[in-house]
Amino acid sequence: MTKPLLFLVTFFIFHTSFSQLTGRVTSASGENLPVVSVYLNDTYIGTTTNDDGIYELNFAKTGEYSVVFQYLGYKTLKKSVTITSFPHTLNAELIEEDISLNEVVINSKENPADIIIRKTIEAREANLEKQNTFSANFYSRGLLKIKNAPEKIFGQDVGDLGGALDSTRSGIIYLSETISKLEYQAPKLLKEKIIASKVSGDDNGFSFNSANSVNFNFYDNTITLGSEIISPIADYAFNYYRYQLVGVFYDDKGNLINKIEITPKRENDKAFSGFVYIVEDDWSLYAVDVSVTGKRAQVIPVDVFTIKQSYTYSETDAIWAKISQVFEFKFGILGITGDGYFTVVYSDYDFSPNFEDDHFTREILSFEDNSNKKDAIYWSTKRPVPLTQPENKDYIKKDSIQLVKESKPYLDSIDGANNAFKIGDIISGYSYQNSQKSYTINVSSPLKGVNFNTVQGFNSFLDVNFMKEYDDFNKYLSIGTKINYGEADDRLRAVAYFRFKFNNINDRFISLSGGIKTEQFNSSAPISPLINSISSLFFEDNYMKLYDKSFAEAKFSQELFNGFSFYSSLAYERRKPLFNHTDYTFINEDRDSYTSNNPRDPFNYTSANFSTHNIVKLNVNARINFAQSFYSRPDGKFNVTNNKYPTLTVGYEKGLGASESNYNFDAFKLGLQQEVVVGNKGVLNYNVKGGFFANADDIAFIDYHHFNGNQTNVNFRGSYLNSYKNLPYYALSTNNNYAEVHAQHNFKGFILNKIPLLNKLNYNMLISTNIAYTESNKPYTEYAIGIDNLGFGKYRFLRIDYVRSYQGSGFISDAVLFGISF
Repeated sequence: MTKPLLFLVTFFIFHTSFSQLTGRVTSASGENLPVVSVYLNDTYIGTTTNDDGIYELNFAKTGEYSVVFQYLGYKTLKKSVTITSFPHTLNAELIEEDISLNEVVINSKENPADIIIRKTIEAREANLEKQNTFSANFYSRGLLKIKNAPEKIFGQDVGDLGGALDSTRSGIIYLSETISKLEYQAPKLLKEKIIASKVSGDDNGFSFNSANSVNFNFYDNTITLGSEIISPIADYAFNYYRYQLVGVFYDDKGNLINKIEITPKRENDKAFSGFVYIVEDDWSLYAVDVSVTGKRAQVIPVDVFTIKQSYTYSETDAIWAKISQVFEFKFGILGITGDGYFTVVYSDYDFSPNFEDDHFTREILSFEDNSNKKDAIYWSTKRPVPLTQPENKDYIKKDSIQLVKESKPYLDSIDGANNAFKIGDIISGYSYQNSQKSYTINVSSPLKGVNFNTVQGFNSFLDVNFMKEYDDFNKYLSIGTKINYGEADDRLRAVAYFRFKFNNINDRFISLSGGIKTEQFNSSAPISPLINSISSLFFEDNYMKLYDKSFAEAKFSQELFNGFSFYSSLAYERRKPLFNHTDYTFINEDRDSYTSNNPRDPFNYTSANFSTHNIVKLNVNARINFAQSFYSRPDGKFNVTNNKYPTLTVGYEKGLGASESNYNFDAFKLGLQQEVVVGNKGVLNYNVKGGFFANADDIAFIDYHHFNGNQTNVNFRGSYLNSYKNLPYYALSTNNNYAEVHAQHNFKGFILNKIPLLNKLNYNMLISTNIAYTESNKPYTEYAIGIDNLGFGKYRFLRIDYVRSYQGSGFISDAVLFGISF
């Protein structure tokens, strides 16, 4: 009890001693009003009230001030105050706004709201340009609560989430604060330096509350919330919204404010509902209060997102600037429900900063040294929004138990409970953890790895892994083995591996591995063991083709400089052909039989596809992300790909020292891939790659370029941009020049949401094409039309495609493909 009590007393002393202007804002009926914007008149020095209606405005000098209280639905209040000493208390009582249509002349020929929105859209780009350069201070507080959490999910204990849940299984599971300095100059990305960061229950933690993550600008055409949600003042907003003028009122400066209700035109359109407030004549945003359901945004766990923004005007800059924002959400999935919010305050804008030419780099987020070590005095003087009682209690509680949770007796007791063997571990596997020494040992269940193929028959994998973490997982050591036994060929195979990650800055890895294993001729392993087991045992289609590989391999990878990552490997391999050892199947069809293990000659059961041989293989690859930005966090570097440019990959592969000299070869590879957001029309993805061989006329079939085919009518990998939907696995394998094109456009509701009845289903239409070019074949082409976001309720991760295949101009076949999509 001593520490929590001391903390509480200390907090109270700091709060009362260092607060500047503080008070409570209520309605005329005495109700506390949260998220009221409080700022000094004609400045960008401001804050907001917390959930208890309490505000705290920090500034240094005494004197006479005019304090403005602005809250949607209430009349803006301006109060003059003379401050002779700090702290100074100034309470405020707000009166509901008298919103009236009396002064609006209704034109029967056109909706007055449409006129206002049209003028606002015309001024959209001009208002964007007014804020194309600025600096500002930024504060954010994020909170996530869970209510009535289940004790188990899928049979696994949920626990109390580190002490966050109370006896009702409810509580705050995340609470953090951030104070930052923002700088912006179009067209650069917003630059943020975090000055202070605080995470409840983790005095070494760094908040994820960054300005970029909540940078919702309604002057842009779309707002990113999982999907691209159309702004109510987008260039094409009239295609998505209906507008109604609810009324008008005057702010404290005499500006006429139009309150306009926005309603989506169609069910499941990616559009908001709520209210926007527009300044007459200036056609700027005065405030925003809008929501969008998770169903519309196609963010599965979320019930609803809500964004509330307030703007204030500076006569000096002639700009309406955003000063506060609340981003709220409610969620529920797998029996877990809850809500959360991010309260944001912008202050001290400077719209005429002097930035040097080289001021903006690819680093868009950085942390000041010791930013997570600020003491209670600092936060009491700098925190613009006072803590509520539950937030203050959460800090006290979690800071108190942190020392306990880090102690050896506590960690040993938790490990002892978790490390006890349970009957369910026979199916799911067993894990042993030593939290004090930061290592874990995992043993998989051999039952979980059971599968079937015609070479090994029924076989299973057993994984044993030791992992040691260093520096909060910034680097780690992983050592393990993977053992495989097949009953049909009566063969035990095993692989051992060693992997070390050096840091989280340039992601330098080194790994060593070796042993004996079976491997698909196509090293990309286009058919999974599970799918092959089902297709073999139930349909007598043994698509997986395997060979025996004894090997020793070393790998190294690192980001050499920002945007340029290097990958390399050197391996010695002994390859040996394998043959079918079983014809077992659950359903034996009279007119069907298993094919051989020879991918080029499916009915040759006695001849090998290649000669047993040894070879050394060198791979050198690079990935280039052009104009890549990044976050510099104390716990690592996190890259942000620039989708304006494609990602380029280049590679070189060499086979040398082969025991069969004609198996030596050289191969060169090149690839481009990109995701392009096409505004309200969806997302386009493409993956283009190609290559050529040298000195490869008679190389082993293993080293050919293999196209990732599919003959099973299912895709459970979730990726559709590196594979074909209806191409036999080895039909086009080549040791000559080749090229691949994979392209897909997801309309994200742009088409289906405009069709009556269909728009109620919230499905997405997709079109795609896959093309394969080889030197010795006419181009193979697939055209497909599909629908995703299929499912029930919040579980909508299924997809279906209809595909037609052509060789040259000739039709080959069609198929229906079922799969998953994320």
